[in-house]
Amino acid sequence: MSTSALRPPSLLRLLGAWRVEESAEPAYRQLAQALRMLVLDGRVGLNVRLPGERELAAALGLSRTTIAAAFDRLRDEGYLESRQGSGSVTRLPPGRVELETPEIDMVSHGNILNWTHAALPAAPGVGRACQAAVEALPAFLGELGYDPLGLPPLRRAIAAQFERRGCPTSPDQIIVTNGAQQGFALLLQWLTGPGDRAVIDHPTYHNVIQALQRAHVVPVPVGLPAQGWDIDAIEAAFRQTSPRFAYVIADFHNPTGRSMDPATRRALVAAATRSHTPLIIDETMVAMGLDFPAPPPVAIHDPSGRQVITMGSASKIFWGGLRVGWIRADPQTIAALGRLRTTMDMASPVVEQLAVAQLIDGDEGLGPRADLLRARRDHLIAQIEKHLPHWRVESPAGGLSLWAELPRAEATALAAIAESHGVRVAPGPRFGVSGAFERFLRLPFTLPEEQLTMGVERLAEADARLHARMPRGRDSLAAALEADRLI
Repeated sequence: MSTSALRPPSLLRLLGAWRVEESAEPAYRQLAQALRMLVLDGRVGLNVRLPGERELAAALGLSRTTIAAAFDRLRDEGYLESRQGSGSVTRLPPGRVELETPEIDMVSHGNILNWTHAALPAAPGVGRACQAAVEALPAFLGELGYDPLGLPPLRRAIAAQFERRGCPTSPDQIIVTNGAQQGFALLLQWLTGPGDRAVIDHPTYHNVIQALQRAHVVPVPVGLPAQGWDIDAIEAAFRQTSPRFAYVIADFHNPTGRSMDPATRRALVAAATRSHTPLIIDETMVAMGLDFPAPPPVAIHDPSGRQVITMGSASKIFWGGLRVGWIRADPQTIAALGRLRTTMDMASPVVEQLAVAQLIDGDEGLGPRADLLRARRDHLIAQIEKHLPHWRVESPAGGLSLWAELPRAEATALAAIAESHGVRVAPGPRFGVSGAFERFLRLPFTLPEEQLTMGVERLAEADARLHARMPRGRDSLAAALEADRLI
C-alpha cells in the first residue's frame, strides 16, 4: 500500500485549538490525544506519514522534545509506526476493539424506527409529470427505445439546466444513466482497474466506498477539516498517490451538509489540472440548499471541459423511485461512456426519462419543501440539545442530515444498543474507511417531527444504557483498549 504524507499546514488546520493552556495535562499528552482522535475520527487516514518531529515542532511552536514524547506515546499505543526513511506513519492498534453491548431482547416499541435513509417522499408534480410522460409516449413508440446516451429531450433539459446555472453545456456533453450509482459504476469501470487509487473526501457517501472496494480500487481518504475542504492536503494526495480520479461532493456534502465556496472550487480544479487528475463531482445533493443555494457548478472553473466530470440525479430532489441520473463531461468522454454503457445495459426506461425531462423543465427546486426541511432540521437540533446535550451538532447549510459528534468513540456500540430500543441509525464508520468516524452518527431530518422526537428519545435511552455498562470518568475507547492491554 502506498504512503501519503501530511504537510504541517494541513495538520495544523485539522488539529485546530488542540491545547488547553490551563490544563494540568502536559503538552505532549494533549498533542498525543489530539492526534489520536484525528486518526480515530478518520480526519487523518491510515498509512499517512506525519510531518517530521523538527518540522512539526517549528509549525506548532513547541520543542522537538515535546513532539518526540507525543510521537513515542502514540507509537506505544499502536497509532504510529516508525519506518526507517519514511518517518512516522499512522496506524490503528492491532486487533479490533469490540465494546460490549447488552444482551437484551428487543423492547416493545411497536415497529422499529428506521432512521437510516436520507431521502424524501415524491415531490409535488411527480404524478403529473408521469402522466404527461405517458401522454407523450406515442411519439416515441415508432423507435426502438434503445438509446445508450439517453432520450434527446432529457439530454436537452439537463444541458439547459446547466446553462441556467452559468455552465454552458450542449446535449452531446450529457449521458443519461439509471441513477447516479450506475453513473459512478460506469466511470469506475472506464477510469480504473484493480489496484488503482482514487482520492475521496472523508467522510463520504457510503455507497461510493463500497463501489470502490468491490472494484478493488484503493480509496485514498483526505480528511475534512473543521470547516470547508483542505485543498493543500488534496493536492498532496494527488502528487503522492497518482490517483486515477478524485471523487468530491461539493454541494451540501453527504453526510456533513457543508458546501464548497467558489474560491475553493476554483482551487480544487487548479490542483487537479496541475496533477492531471480527473475530478468526479457528485451533484446529487445540489438542489438541497436550505440556508443558501449552491454556488455555480465546479465545472465552470474548467475551461478545457476535460478536467471535471459531473454526476447528477433526480432521486433526491424529485423522488427515489425515478431511477434517472446523468453525467456531464466533454463529448469525447460521453461517446466513450455510451459505448461502454452497452456492455452493462442498453438504455434507461423511456417513460421515466420523459417524466424527469418534464420535472427539470419546470425547475421548481425544493419549493415549499425547503421550509419543511428547515423546520425539521431545527427541531432535530433542539431535541438533541434537550436529550443529549453532551453531543455536538452543527446546523448544516443544506442536505438531508446532521453529522452528530459523540464525546466518545462508541458509535457502533451505540447503534447496536439503539436497535434494541426501537431505533435503527447509521454509525459513522459506514461513511469512512478502516473503521473511522466512531465518534459520529448520521441523523437524517427527513422524518416528521414527532418521529424525530421519538428517535432522539430512544437514542438517549440507548446512550444512558451504554454508559451504565462502561467505566466511569474515562474515555470509553481508551478504557476498552487498556482492558485489552493495547495501551
